[in-house]
Parts: sequence; structure tokens; C-alpha cells
Amino acid sequence: MTSVASPMVGREAQLRALLDAVTQPPAVALVEGEAGIGKTRLVRAAIDVLRDGGRTVLLGHCHQLREPFPYGPVFDALRHVAAALPATEALNPVTGALRGYLPELAGHLPPSPPPPPVDDPRAERHRLFRAVRALLDAVAPAVLVVEDLHWADDGTRDLLRFLTDHPPEGLALVVTFRREDLPVPGLPLGHAYRHPPGANSLVISLKPLDVESVRTLTSALLGRSQVTERFAARLRERTAGVPFLIEEVVRSLLDGDGQFPGGVEEPEALDRVAVPLLLREAMAEQLAGLSPAALHAVHAAAVLKLPADEPLIAAVSGIAAPSRSGLREALKAGVLMEHPDSHYGFRHALAQQAVYDAIPGPDRRLTHRRAMPALAALDPPPLVQLAYHARRAGEYEAWRRYGGAAADQAAALGDVPLAVELLEGMLADPKLPRDARGPLALQLSRLAAIGLSHRRAVRMLRHLLSDDFLSREVRGEARLNLGVLLSNQAGAIAAGRQEVLAALPDLDGRPGIAARGLALLAMPTWGREPIATHKKWMDQAESLLVAVADEDRELTATVYANRVTFAMLVGSPDAFALADTLPVNDPSAAVRRQVARAYSNLCDAATALGHYGPADRFASEGRRIAEESGALYPAYLVEVSSIRLDWLTGRWDGLRERAAAVVEMTPETPLLGVDAPLVLGMLALARGEWEEAGERLEAAGPRDPDSAFLPVAAAASGGLVELHLIRDSVDAALSEADSAVTRLRRKGVWVWGEQVVPAAVTALLRAGHPGQAAELVAEFAAGIEGTTAPAAEAALESARGALAAAEGRFEEAARRHGRARAAYEAMPRPYGAARAAEAEAGARLELGDRETAAEIIAHAGERYTVLGATHDAARCRHLLREIGADSRPRGGRKARGVLSPRESEVARLVALGQTNREIAEVLFLSRRTVDTHVARVLQKLGVRTRNEVPPPPWSEAPAG
Repeated sequence: MTSVASPMVGREAQLRALLDAVTQPPAVALVEGEAGIGKTRLVRAAIDVLRDGGRTVLLGHCHQLREPFPYGPVFDALRHVAAALPATEALNPVTGALRGYLPELAGHLPPSPPPPPVDDPRAERHRLFRAVRALLDAVAPAVLVVEDLHWADDGTRDLLRFLTDHPPEGLALVVTFRREDLPVPGLPLGHAYRHPPGANSLVISLKPLDVESVRTLTSALLGRSQVTERFAARLRERTAGVPFLIEEVVRSLLDGDGQFPGGVEEPEALDRVAVPLLLREAMAEQLAGLSPAALHAVHAAAVLKLPADEPLIAAVSGIAAPSRSGLREALKAGVLMEHPDSHYGFRHALAQQAVYDAIPGPDRRLTHRRAMPALAALDPPPLVQLAYHARRAGEYEAWRRYGGAAADQAAALGDVPLAVELLEGMLADPKLPRDARGPLALQLSRLAAIGLSHRRAVRMLRHLLSDDFLSREVRGEARLNLGVLLSNQAGAIAAGRQEVLAALPDLDGRPGIAARGLALLAMPTWGREPIATHKKWMDQAESLLVAVADEDRELTATVYANRVTFAMLVGSPDAFALADTLPVNDPSAAVRRQVARAYSNLCDAATALGHYGPADRFASEGRRIAEESGALYPAYLVEVSSIRLDWLTGRWDGLRERAAAVVEMTPETPLLGVDAPLVLGMLALARGEWEEAGERLEAAGPRDPDSAFLPVAAAASGGLVELHLIRDSVDAALSEADSAVTRLRRKGVWVWGEQVVPAAVTALLRAGHPGQAAELVAEFAAGIEGTTAPAAEAALESARGALAAAEGRFEEAARRHGRARAAYEAMPRPYGAARAAEAEAGARLELGDRETAAEIIAHAGERYTVLGATHDAARCRHLLREIGADSRPRGGRKARGVLSPRESEVARLVALGQTNREIAEVLFLSRRTVDTHVARVLQKLGVRTRNEVPPPPWSEAPAG
């Protein structure tokens, strides 16, 4: 019987069904499933519930190695029934027939009845069966569980069949079994089960866990938050979703503290897992009964690893006159199974590994050698498989040749992850010849820089760089690629830039590679250097590239992609013309991967500038090229950048869930998905969720000048300034504004200040520093002059409008804010347009134009409501009330239990834990009004306390 040592996951529906059946006796529940699938765990979970309900629970087990003891599992269960028995005189006299079988109960049972005629064993068995039935009836309500029925003796099966045919009124019988191991296939009781009238009958077939359940189970075993979906998917692939195997595999990976080495789950580590003992023993038992021909076929399938057709299995098996009978026998025994296209193999990888491990070493190597010519004869030859067999056969030169060719082929076809995996595997193998390590390390560093996985590659490259066998030039390029990997995929910007700088001295004889390093350093979004330094690096990269431009098109594309990105990031007027010259249709997949990277960068840069239409086009084109060329990292960046783009352009439906998913996916490399916390913070700010807004915006990088992505960090600072002003923390707002403006001033790229500069101007004016505000506006205007940056131009109008209003020039203020509103509408940027409209309305109110102001405010409020900007919509309603132009819709009475839009807003904030005073501040209502709304919410939802108010879905926005 399988031991239970883990939580039950993914079986909630089956548990409910089992409990429903057994709590309404008489009942029979058959629980079937393969070894380790969780039959015992399900039954034990039900038993825990049933015992609390006052039922007698009797548990018996069938064992693979059993002594001659008919009915043993049932009698083992009955030995523990004494406490539930009534007085002896209340028992059916026939139960006395059990005295000889159950000596533990002798003092509780009636005297033994007279024996039947000695020549009628059937009568003796029938009397025994009736005695068992009567005893179970006496302890009802009772649940009898018999586990692993596939190992039961015939007598036990007969007894259980008798009980199912004539069940006591208060008995529920539960049996577990493996269908594939039954003596009579499909018949756990030996004969067809007939559902008796009046009895509940249930068959539960346990299936493998899906990826999400595997993820939950693994997390429960570790006692921490969920592991990554990629790890869970690979774990399911390796274990076929069998819970027992999942547990064993996870435990085999853990260190002494019960955690993954390094605290990180790596899907690649699953390929090195030893097969659990239970599966090895089970497979050995199955193999023991096979004929030599069948065993050869199974061994060939195990060595081939992948499902194969009959001719290939025959060739690898080494049988001179291959017979189909061996394969047929292996299929009939269930050792092998048929896969699509007349291929044959194992049910899952661990079964294959169990058989493989059982093959003697010399035989394994010989079989691998036979596989090599058989596979090499195929058209085209499977290079990955050939490399695998060459390594296992000890043919190291062939392994090196096939492995390198397989990595080249994978990269050429766009399968970068496979190429990286092959190279990592070869470099990690101590059998790889020393002279092969340099070229392969270089190849790995080049490919890893455009892939998405990085942890293992970073460790391996650092290990290789610490050795002295690499030449100076190879070391320089590998270190450069490590810097790229750290800066991009790993999000360790400062460490990556240090590696690039350290690589440059080793690349003085390779101008092309040095140009690539300089082009990376030239990206101005990172680091503290001024834009002039970045431009110098970019110019040096382009000058070095002249000497090798015709020799290495990929390198040329790499540097050129950064040149185009640089132009777009700083708002250069020629950026779009440069983007049109990217080699989109180059025949080289390597060149197109660099183009994909360029488009992902252009999408991000255009988004920061306010060119949202072009940003959408760059995203679409970048995604297309990335997918066709196998550039996973650029494809990922496009998806992340699209989150910020959708926030700015008002596509908020489902946006919070998407952004949260990115944050969850990148817990260890948050800089990869830095747009996501920014968007989550700004969405929270618009909804009045101050605590979340602050936490999310802080996570977007404003405190990390060395590694922050500066356009996003500047936007986050703008949000934090607004948050501090909302909370009347003017000093904190000034401090945040000063820090952000200082970074912009030092970098010299003012087009990235479009969200922080207007907020900083407002903070300065609130603090009574109009002179400093005017100086900042003038500096901002000079900084964006000559650029093409619609968002910065609109922000400049807003900032000038705020200055004009502060100086009493309301006509100019209204005009400035009106221009900003029109500019935001043209981008389009609906939230920005609504904010500008509010400011314009404020100026018009000062001019006495209440009617126009009310119309503008009402329109802005409607825009906020559609977006789901709860706090902003409430502010507009408050303004309308103040000027006597409340435009709330007058509808009929709401149905009982249906929340009004205002009540929905209040309910959401209550569910978030905000007090009535805080809700009043967010929604611009009086405390008394909020008290009334909260009372109505509780009444309509049918709950007694505010702690019971459920939160709405993230994407839900109050309508109206």
C-alpha cells in the first residue's frame, strides 16, 4: 500500500462524490487508478471526515506478498471492531462462526454454531459470508475499506462480491484497485458488478493531475508560494501527473533544508532525477515475465527513449531475425504502448528510465551503438538523438560532432532554447574534450543572450570564465555576452555593465565584437552617465563597425538595432526613418532576431514618447519576427511593453490581471517586467487604493538609479508625487520630485519626464515655490526642444497651464490645458485627456464660465467611469455637486440585493479594508454618507460585518 505523506490536491470533486455516496448507505464505491495516482490519499481524506461523523470505519489491505490466509484483508479490518459491537445477546447467532477467524473478538461473539456437513465446503463459506454481513450490520453505520484489491486472493473477492450483492442497510463498501493489474481485466470483484436495488453505486477513476494541480501540490510540499508554471509543466511531463511520482521527484531535488538548491526551481534539473524505487520495482516485476524477444524489444525502446516504429526497434534490438511476437508480447503485457503513427514506447518518461536503468551497462552501450547507424540512415538524420546515443555509447568525438551540429541546426531553425540546452549539457559534461570547450562556450554565450532562460547559462559562463583555458579574444567575447545576458534577461543591469566594461580590453583585436559591447553601453535608459557619454559610446561602436560591416551581418544588425533604438529613445526626429531601414527580410534568422530585438525596443521607446500608433505597429512586427526567428526574449519584452501601452491608451479591461501575472512570473528578475508594477500602481492610484499604489510604484525602480529603467522609474516617481499630494504630504512630494528631476537632469533626456514634470510643478506650487516651478518648466521646455515626443509636448502644455493658473492668468491656463487635452486625445491617451480636461475646467470656473466647466467635468467623469478610475470619477462628481451641476442619473429603484454604482464603489473599498473615513476621502463624500452606504451594502449582500464583504473581480469597474 502506498504511504501517505502529502496533501491531497486536484481531487476535491472526487472527494465530494465519495463522501456523498458513503454517507448514504448502502453504498459501493470503486476507486480505480494506476500506482501512485492518489487512491489511498483520497480514501484517507474521506475516512478523516467519516470518523468525525460517528461512523465505524474499518480498514483492510491486500498485499502483494501474502501468507495463505483466505479473506485476510476483511478479517484484518474486523479485528478492530470490538468497541463498536453491541452486547453479545444482541448479535445475530451466526456471527459466532467468526470466533475461529477473529480470536480478538471471541469474548464479544456468540458461541460458535454447529458446523455444517463436512462434505459441503460451499455451505461453510456461505455461513462465514453471512456471519461477516451480520457483524457489519451490527456496527452500522459502518464503512469498510479494502485497499489494493488487485492483489486480493480469490476468497476475498468472493466475500466482497457477496457483500455488494446483499449489502447491509448501514454499510458503505469502498475498494481501491489498479485496473491494469487485475487478474480479470476490468473486473475488480472477479465477476461483473451488478448494482443492487436501493444501493448507491459509484466508480471513481482517478486521472493524472493537470499542470495547475501539479503546481499546487509542489508548492504545498515546499510549504511556500507557488512554483513557476514552466517548472510545473516540465514536472508533469516527467511524471505524467502521477502524485506519488511528483512527490518523489520533488523530494529528490530538495536539499537538507527542504528547499531547492539555491532556492530556485529549475525545470532542467528534472532531467537528472532518479526514478523512484516503487516504479523501478514495478517495472522489474513486469519485465521478469517477458520472453527474450520481448525483453530485447523493450530494451531497445528504453534506449531509444522516444516512441519508435517497428523497424527501428527491431534494428536497435539486435535480434538477427526480428519477430513481431516480441513487440506484441510487450504491448500485451502493458510494458509498452502504441503511440500515434504506429510508434511504440512507454507511457511516461519515468517508466522508460526505470527499464533503462535495469539494463546492464555493457548491454546499454552496445544498444546505443546499434542505435547510431540506424538513426543516421534516416532522412533527415535526427542530430539531437544521434548526439544523445553517441554520448551514451562512449563515442565522444561523434558526440561532439553531432551535438555541435544539432545546436547549429536548432539555432538556424529558430529553436534557440533547444540549442542553449544542448550546449549547456555538453559544457557541463566532464567528458567533453578540453579543446572543445572554448568554441562551445562562445556559441552558448551568443545564443543565451537572445533566449529567455538565464540562470544556468550565467553560472556556467562564470565558471568557464574563471578558468584559464580560454584565449584572450574568446574570453572577451564570452564575457561580453555574459554582460548582455545579465543586463537583459537577468535584470542585473549594474553587474552586466561591469562585465561589458571588463570585456572591452580583451577585444582590442576584434573591433566588431567591441562595437557590440559599446553599443550596449550606449543605451541611455540605464546607469548614471549623461547622454553625451552614451552618444560617445554609440559613435565609437559605429566607427569600429566600419571595418567589419561586410564580414558579419549579424553583428552589424546588432549594433544598428541599438543605433535605431538610441534615436527613438531620445526622441530624435530621424528615428522613424532609421527604423524603416532595419533588415526585416534578411534571409539570416540571426539577423532577423536582432531586428526583432530592435522592434521590441522601438515599441518601448515609442510608448515612452507618446507615439502609440507606431508603438502598436512595432509590437506587432516585433512579435511576428521574434516568433518566426525563435527570439524568445524580444517576444517577451513586446508583451511586457504592451501592458504599459494598453494602460496609456485606455485599454484597461483585464489589464490588472495581466500586469499581476507578469509580476508573479518574474519574482527574481523584476526589472524584466518593470512596466507591470508601474501599471498596477497607476491603476491603484486611479481607484483610490493608496497602499497598493505606493507599494507597486516603489517596485517600479525609482530607488535604484544604477539598475532602474529610467523612463519607467520617472513615470513611477510622477505617480508617487501625486500620491503624496493626495495624502497632503507636500514635503514627501517635493522630495520625490527633486530626486526624479535630478536623475533626468543628470541624464539629460527630458522627454522621459512627461509624467513627473507636471506632478513636480504641482508640488512646487502647492509648497509655495512658483519661481522654482517656472525654472523647471523652462528647463523642461529647453530639454525637449527639437525632439519628436508628443507626450512630453502635451505635458509641457499642462505644466505651463498650471503655472499660468497659479499666477492668475486663467485665460491662458484654460487655453494651455485645452491644448494638452487635444494632444492627449490625438495620441490617444484618454486618462491623460480627462486629467487635462479637469484642469481646463478649473481655469474656466475661475473665469466664471460655470456651464462650460460643468460640461467638461461631466465628460471627464464619464471617461473615468468607463476606464474604471473610481477615485477620479468620484472627484468629478464632487466638483459637479460643488458648482450645483450634479448630473447623477435619476433611475428607478434598484432591485433588492443589487448594488448601485456608488454602493459598488463603497463595497470594493470596504473589501480592501479601508475605514469609512478613508472611503470618504477617496470618494469625496461625507462620513455620514459613507456610513449610510456601508449599511446598505451589508444589508443588500446579506452579511453582518464588513469583514464578510467579498472583493469584486479585479477587472470589475463600477458602471455608471
